[in-house]
Amino acid sequence: MNPSTESFLSPYRFLDLTDDRGFLCGKILSSLGAEIIKIEPPGGDASRLANHLYQSDSSNEHENSLFWFAYNQGKKGITLNLQSQDGKALFKRLASTAHGIIESFSPGYLDSLGLGYTVLTQNNPGLIFTSITPFGQDGPYKDWNAPDIVGMALGGYMYLCGDPDRAPVRISYPQAYLHAAGEAAVGTLIALYHWINTGEGQLVDVSMQESVAMLMFNSRGYWELDKTLISRQGPRRTGLSSGAIQRQTWPCRDGFVTFVVMAGTTGAKTNQALVQWMGEDGMADEYLRSIDWAIFDMATAGQEFHDEVEARIGRFFLKHTRDELTEGAMKRRIMLYPVATVGDLLINPQLLARNYWTPIAHPELGTTVTYPGPFIKSSPTPCVTGHRAPLVGEHNEEVYSKELGLSQPEMVELRRRGII
Repeated sequence: MNPSTESFLSPYRFLDLTDDRGFLCGKILSSLGAEIIKIEPPGGDASRLANHLYQSDSSNEHENSLFWFAYNQGKKGITLNLQSQDGKALFKRLASTAHGIIESFSPGYLDSLGLGYTVLTQNNPGLIFTSITPFGQDGPYKDWNAPDIVGMALGGYMYLCGDPDRAPVRISYPQAYLHAAGEAAVGTLIALYHWINTGEGQLVDVSMQESVAMLMFNSRGYWELDKTLISRQGPRRTGLSSGAIQRQTWPCRDGFVTFVVMAGTTGAKTNQALVQWMGEDGMADEYLRSIDWAIFDMATAGQEFHDEVEARIGRFFLKHTRDELTEGAMKRRIMLYPVATVGDLLINPQLLARNYWTPIAHPELGTTVTYPGPFIKSSPTPCVTGHRAPLVGEHNEEVYSKELGLSQPEMVELRRRGII
């Protein structure tokens, strides 16, 4: 197949069997131009009934989930009962036309249906088969269940999140499987590159726990280098060579900003610029002005130093709004960043300047919904914005009738028997 220049993955087709644990993988591949066919049970995927509804009083609850909209946008959608003999036969026919399959069933489930990697590659030896599970396809935990909180805990992330004198916490909205699905997309792309060069398919085995563990690259590095365990410290960070604890998230007049006192050339410039700015406000005393940031060494800066600096910088930040601090920092080239809310992102000047937010029509709702746009800008192979997420069985006719050649009487009978 000759690659198209429409987008990165325009020539390639993937069958998406994932549930909410893997939706994002197909969404990423779809954004890169791949044809993603989302396969749901007859009647629709359970995630269509997620609590996050676009219209709380909608009469069609299966077509109203913001969760479904977000992670299945750009995909085609068909229904198929994989547990029936006719459903299995139809799936095998579809698999023979695909470059890859993405699934998030429990280990061994598709094998029990006769639809596992070994069986499907008999007719399609170049097939890429990507599996997303809590703990991988083998090992002592492979059959364990793991909702988001279990993944964030056993992946180690919650050990780093929260205040030291309270229980660990997780990020408020489930994240663990989003990271797993992202890793699955990367693994699928690597396997696709291998197939392009060799014609060989591969099994891509993604563990959610491993994906979460990979998030902690900084804390793992501390352990590998000097056997230091980084622990949760709320708005502060540990791991400094001196053993001190340093603030990195600061309250300001109307929110929060992120700023870290650093050493080195970059640190010297940004720290000095901040002290100069504070001086213009009459808030840089002799203690701050006496610090020679050019020779400042984090390895020897103890807790007393950080406490003294924090008290002074903290008073300055509380005097200003988040926008004042952000604009002033950009003007003075200080490495300070606002902590944004979701509402802030919708009016972010940088995102607006790049036309990031994208309106997508929802004729079934009689409206247009604003979506995040392409995650990268690229030419001559731009990302694909695509259409809204598929309705239940929206593309059954296109796939089963036009592609597989099923007659209308056959389609009616398959619907009657609950196959599609």
